[in-house]
Amino acid sequence: MTGKPTYEDLERRIKQLELDILEYQRKDMVLNEDLIREIKKRRRVEKELKQVSHGLGERIKELNCLYSISKLRERTDFSLEDILQAILDFIPPAWQYPEITCARIIFDGYEFTTNNYKNSSWKLTRDIRVYSERIGALEVCYLEEKLELDEGPFLREERNLIDAVAERIAKFIEREWAEAEIRKHRNHVERLIKNSSRNISGKTNE
Repeated sequence: MTGKPTYEDLERRIKQLELDILEYQRKDMVLNEDLIREIKKRRRVEKELKQVSHGLGERIKELNCLYSISKLRERTDFSLEDILQAILDFIPPAWQYPEITCARIIFDGYEFTTNNYKNSSWKLTRDIRVYSERIGALEVCYLEEKLELDEGPFLREERNLIDAVAERIAKFIEREWAEAEIRKHRNHVERLIKNSSRNISGKTNE
């Protein structure tokens, strides 16, 4: 038969309980710290994934723009003016804020613009050069102020994109000029042949 616990027994049990409680609190604290670290890590990974996903989305838009421009080479029914206007229409969807993006091409004393074009202080500009000579310019503007990024409110990739688009515009113009020169030369040769034929025919009749 067990007797009543002595004062010393009770004191030992209380101390053991206190130790058990402290150990539980310590483990709980460690668990909470691990949980907090895991939550922070997951949030950081989710943020990084979101940034990567956003970046990939922006690169896809840029590639679609360049692909659409390259497809214009197949349009034999388009004049140079048609091509320049089509290129402008491809630009806004490729930028980070399409709804406030507008663009303009200045070339040969003329200008081509998107329907919503307004001159703005938030712009990227790139010279259009053919045979190293400046023949015009391409501008891409935001109609509203945005946060400062790599170059004003624009991404570094958007600078690369406007450079690439301007180079493609230069290639279209260069090709148009070359074809015009070929037509001019062909017409000249045809006139010479026609005149030669007339001269030979006239001498034969004499």
